[in-house]
Amino acid sequence: MTFRLNHLAIVVEDIPQALAFWRDALGLPLGKTERVAEEEVEIAFLPLASGEIELIAPTNTTSGVAKYLAKRGAGLHHLCLEVPDLEAAMQRLRDHGVELINETPRLNAEGVRYCFVHPKSAFGVLVELYELPRSG
Repeated sequence: MTFRLNHLAIVVEDIPQALAFWRDALGLPLGKTERVAEEEVEIAFLPLASGEIELIAPTNTTSGVAKYLAKRGAGLHHLCLEVPDLEAAMQRLRDHGVELINETPRLNAEGVRYCFVHPKSAFGVLVELYELPRSG
């Protein structure tokens, strides 16, 4: 199975404040921003030559990201790996005793199927797995 880094997600309190560093000071381009109602977050996408950085801010005080931010503060939230077959990757993880946060794949607005691996099973790192839509 081939893996590719898709993105690194950084949780922040405020997208415009974070962009003052990532876009303005560092010089990364801002691809787009979007509000994801079902995840209760706003995301700024900063494309790189390979993959992207996502700045994630909660849109309320009760979401999972808001609770993460309150407990751990701003910083790296998760890393996302692309996999060619999400079900096969999930089954392989289960076969190795890895705890998944999502027992079945979820689907985002772009047609990407995804799931999260619990940080307890990944040495404290929240890992997201992406299966991109097949072209053609």
